[in-house]
Order: sequence, then C-alpha cells, then structure tokens
Amino acid sequence: MDNNPFTQQLQGVRVLDISRVLAGPHCTAMLADLGADVIKFEVPEEGDDARHLGPFLDGESVYFGLINRGKRSVEIDFKNPAQRQRFYELVADADVLVENFRPGVTQRLGIDFDSLKQHNPRLIYASISGFGQQGPLSKRPAYDIVAQAMSGLMSVTGFAATGPTRSGEAIGDLCAGVYAAWAISSALFARERHAPGAQYIDVAMFDVLFSLQVTGLSNLYAKGVAPGLVGNRHPVSTPFDTYCAADGLVVIAVASNRLFERLCQCMGQPELASDARFIDDSQRTLHEPALHAAIESWTAQHSVEQLCDGLLEAGVPSSPVWDLQQAASSEHARVRQLQVQPEGAALALVPQPVFFNGRKPHSTTIAPRLGADNAEFGFSKAGVHP
Repeated sequence: MDNNPFTQQLQGVRVLDISRVLAGPHCTAMLADLGADVIKFEVPEEGDDARHLGPFLDGESVYFGLINRGKRSVEIDFKNPAQRQRFYELVADADVLVENFRPGVTQRLGIDFDSLKQHNPRLIYASISGFGQQGPLSKRPAYDIVAQAMSGLMSVTGFAATGPTRSGEAIGDLCAGVYAAWAISSALFARERHAPGAQYIDVAMFDVLFSLQVTGLSNLYAKGVAPGLVGNRHPVSTPFDTYCAADGLVVIAVASNRLFERLCQCMGQPELASDARFIDDSQRTLHEPALHAAIESWTAQHSVEQLCDGLLEAGVPSSPVWDLQQAASSEHARVRQLQVQPEGAALALVPQPVFFNGRKPHSTTIAPRLGADNAEFGFSKAGVHP
C-alpha cells in the first residue's frame, strides 16, 4: 500500500483481532485495507476455524484468505497465564480490539472489556455477536442463518412455492462486520476529538438485520401487519421484478409514473399508462398479477439483450441476472477494481469497495500463515519467549 493519506486513513492504528470465522475477520480486514496494523490471534496448531473451510487452493482455504488479507498471525493460548500476560502487554500499546465470542466467554478468559481497559484506558473494544451482550437472547448461539431467521428477514425472502429462505450470502455476519468497522472508525475519531477514554462497542447480527429492513418496517408500521414473502418483487413499487424473456430472466424496475409511461411505450401499449388499474404506484401494486402477466407476454417475445437495450435507451432501469462469474469478469468490475491480484499470489483479493479521492485503499498482502508472526510479538510454540 502507498503512503497517500487518502489511502492510509488508519495508518498507525494497531488492531488486536481475537475474532474468528466471518463477522469479526471481515471487520478487521476492512480496517487493514485502510492501513491499520491488524494482528490476528489464533488457537495454537489449529488456528481460526475458517482455515479449515473449503474450497481450497494450493492447500489453503480460499474463504479464509478472502477475509484475512493484510493481517499478521500469532498463536495464543489464553488459558496459559504467561501468554495471557504477554497479551496484556500488547493490549497496552493497541488502539482497538475486536472479538466475536459468545457473550460471557471473554470474561472467563480474563480478556473482557473491563479487564483490558485496566491495561489500556484508551482501548476501543468491539464485540460482535448474534444477539448482543444483553437481552433474553444474548446467550443464544447464533450463526448467520439464525439471525436471518429471527430478525424477520427470511420471512420476506422467497416465493410462496418455496417458503422463507435465507439470503444467498451470510449478510448478517458481513453487515455486522461493516457496522463494527464503521463504529470503530467513529470511536477512533471521537477519541481524538472529545472522548479520550476507553469505549465499548456492542454489535449484534440480529439488531443489524432488523435495522436494515426499511421497506418491511415501513409496511409494518403503516399497516400493523407483518409483511410476507415478496419473491423478486418490490413490496411497494410496481412493476419491480424479474420477468421471463425468450432466453432467460430480465429485471425491470419502475418506481414512478414517468418511468411506467416509458415502459408502456417500449411495450407498444401506451394505453396501459392510463388504465385505471395501473394509474399510479399503489394501484399497480394492488393489481400486480394482471400487470405482471401483461409485461411478461411482451418480454417472452424478446431476448434479454434486446429488452435491456430498448429499455435502457428509453431510460427504464433494467438488467440481466448475472451469475457471480459474469459479475467478476465484467469490464465494470475491472474498472471498479473489485479484485486485486497481489504479486506472486494465486488468490485474488476482494478489498473494501470505497474510493477515497478517486483511489481505493486495499491490503497488498495475502492472509498470513498460522503463527507466522509469533516470534515478532514474543510468542513461541512452547509459550512465551523470555
């Protein structure tokens, strides 16, 4: 990484990462992309559970590699008093600590916020969990699918024929990691400006997923009834869905009368725009099945490419449904620098996605070998170096 201040936003910030698997490591990878020095602490011999998750490339977990870029690795046994004492010494010089143990575990190990702030009164300590540090569900074990299921997100995701389904990605973990990185950055700023003491950050996947459901919550608050499955439809705006074309699916997204008029012109049925059933968004949503059938009778006669070309020329948002390989290999992904290939590395990295003054900060090193940095920080297989 270069020394440009706009790509080194967190240069000089040291992060102790005692998290594992996804939410915590995703958070700290984002901080590493911005120049933070991230030291990852792992279980001796075995390391982060994610090291053992497939698929594998050259014997290394691709999954682990994607979310542990730009870090250093130290093996530690927190139950070993000498190693825990050495960890306390590192805490004293750190800025941030990130953990995602189940609530209560860090207290038993003597590495909870109250214990560590005694060693560093300016420490920013972030805990990521399924349901937060307090509340009747706080002790409940939670993987992403549990948070999706209980937050209400699964109840609106899927079709009537399939029933509720999880998102295709672990968005509870990933979004919790993003919120944690946002909160840490805010806390670092506040510490420098007006809040010099230690700060404790509590991020819950349940809370995060609940807060993200703006459309569903607006329907719930307005109608007093929980929204149901919407498939690919938008629950408020219509037409806003996938439609069958002659060779696949096309997305058409219309959220105003003006756009609907343009769609009707493209369909060769301008009269639909003045049909009482479709006169405005609420009526179109009320009569969505009839409108869907009318649109699909048109889309079925054309290819996805033909439809998108015509709709986009008319200014109507539309798209094909790409798979991940198509998205990754697109020219747009190349221009947006969605993937970075470190020199000599077999695995491409996917850095944080934000540009700062036209430049995208990112880590330039791949995920570390387990314990690669033991010696530098005073640890060894047998314990702590004298």
